[in-house]
Amino acid sequence: MPNSPSDSGRPRRIRVQHRGPLLVEGPVEVELEDGSTVVSDRFRVALCTCRRSRRYPWCDTSHRERTRSQ
Repeated sequence: MPNSPSDSGRPRRIRVQHRGPLLVEGPVEVELEDGSTVVSDRFRVALCTCRRSRRYPWCDTSHRERTRSQ
């Protein structure tokens, strides 16, 4: 699965959002810094970019609390 196009033959799409997660067309396998991997078979996943998520690397919208208070 890593580095391979989706079943349709087209590349995976990743949507970048300002002050938000990366939205990735799934399913995905994510390799973490320690070498471990996590897998999601959902059709779209949100990857945390702020590292505030309690479910890292998956986004739990923790970035919203920080954005509101600024």
